[in-house]
Amino acid sequence: MTTDTITRLLGGITPARFLAEYWQKKPLLVRQALPGFTGLATREEIFELACDPDVESRRVRYRPEAPGESSVEHGPQKRSRLRGKREPWTVLVQGINLWIPAADALLRWFDFIPQARLDDLMVSYAVDGGGVGPHFDNYDVFLLQGIGKRRWQIADQEDHTLVEGAPLRLLRDFRPVHDWVLESGDLLYLPPHWAHNGIAAGECTTYSVGFKSPTAQELAHGFLDWLGEHLRLQGMYADPGLALQDNSAEIPAAMIDRAAHMLEGIRWSRADVAAFLGSYLTEPKPRIFFEPPDEPLDCAAFTRTIETRGCALDARTLLLWSPEAGFHINGEPFACGPADRDTLAALAHRRRLEGGRAFPASLSALLHGWYEDGFLHPMAEPAP
Repeated sequence: MTTDTITRLLGGITPARFLAEYWQKKPLLVRQALPGFTGLATREEIFELACDPDVESRRVRYRPEAPGESSVEHGPQKRSRLRGKREPWTVLVQGINLWIPAADALLRWFDFIPQARLDDLMVSYAVDGGGVGPHFDNYDVFLLQGIGKRRWQIADQEDHTLVEGAPLRLLRDFRPVHDWVLESGDLLYLPPHWAHNGIAAGECTTYSVGFKSPTAQELAHGFLDWLGEHLRLQGMYADPGLALQDNSAEIPAAMIDRAAHMLEGIRWSRADVAAFLGSYLTEPKPRIFFEPPDEPLDCAAFTRTIETRGCALDARTLLLWSPEAGFHINGEPFACGPADRDTLAALAHRRRLEGGRAFPASLSALLHGWYEDGFLHPMAEPAP
């Protein structure tokens, strides 16, 4: 995506200025960021995804008069529950970028933020008055209006006290400072912890671009798991000077001392953290699975095909790299020769390699292995 295109999306603000002035600092409302945009899926297509057991979804019924009586139903949804209009409700479908090519393309418009932070594209469909109630997120979000209108109330309030006993993380005392109605093609960016409340003004859809923002506890848990798999401490517990003690159930102080000394061997470096992040940030979510080709081409035929047409990463594939950790794909590191690094970095950035070029044997073999795993596909043959 070109800088000019992103600048138009941001209402004339360059990506560099957006990052300097708005990112994680203050909201940005852009009227007609995408003129003519009315969404990426019909109501029936959204409902079909919501009813699919492989797709994460939630049906929310928020009751402003009694927030504690609001409800959340996790998917797969029942079609009959997506018809009622006697009271307001909304259905939220996560990760539609994995199922709708146009949604994946839209998500990539936002990769002026590093892909290591980009998470997924969610769509919410609501009947008149539907919403999830006043709340705050721990991550940045871009809200793009599809069909219809949605009223957004937002506030930068320090009081994040929640309604006790509610199935949703609802703010007990919400005090909005801005009140905007977004129409088709309008875009609203909100930094983390900005309270917001979206209310459908008639039937509407909203597309939300979310970002990865792990807590320190989540990072620590993931890193310690990773470290446990990669540590290679030497030695074995021994106590040749063991002394007789009066109570056999007492843990000896000397045993604690020896164990503490052994565990002092646990060390990690910046390189370990970089390698962990490569695996952690590319690890597919639990619901993700890949579909290898039914009748895969052999390496020679595959190479001829991608040299003509090019190839593209599967929408589910996560490919990231860093100078310190090298390349990681879908949770696993892989080695590559110096001659292939620039090409693989370009593939990670653009998520495709164009045809009309020769591929070295080493790179062809690597890409063919990903193709057999369903991580990558030859691009379709151009229409005549």
